Amino acid sequence: MKLAKSLASTIAVASVVLYAGIASAQTAPTQLVTTRGMNGSYIGAGVSAGVTNGGRQNDAAVLGGNVQGRVAVKNTPVSVRGSVLFGGDSTAIIPTLTYDAPIAKNTNLYIGGGYSFLTDEGQASQLGNKNAPVLTLGAETQVAKNTVIYGDAKWGIDAYKGSDSDALSLQAGVGYRF
Repeated sequence: MKLAKSLASTIAVASVVLYAGIASAQTAPTQLVTTRGMNGSYIGAGVSAGVTNGGRQNDAAVLGGNVQGRVAVKNTPVSVRGSVLFGGDSTAIIPTLTYDAPIAKNTNLYIGGGYSFLTDEGQASQLGNKNAPVLTLGAETQVAKNTVIYGDAKWGIDAYKGSDSDALSLQAGVGYRF
């Protein structure tokens, strides 16, 4: 049942993002063509907050930091991303693959999936206390030359030991685009 809900939620969000990407790529004949979306790669740092609790001792929500990066795959709407969420008793290392939908000049929405590897399973992190599959949804925009701001949500599926609870973590930060 939980897998069916997760799959249905993922398909619904992916449909919205895909529709936004298709709609943003279309232009009316009388409009000037402008570049949409943000290309390039970046690395950044910011704050991270685990907002869920697994229901057991040492499963409390955790506030900490993040280091995130994006490597754009040339000529595709795909990026390889990596995140490190730290500040609890364990650090979550999360490689992901995302689809990037351009929504405005220098701005993307992204959706994707990956896996959370904890440095110390059983100990609290912003994304649960065990290794788990992760879905992510976020936005990024270039606000100045080589300066990017980003924010996303990461959903760890079945991310707590001894519980069938999911974990949710929110991230925001500033990055250097290269």
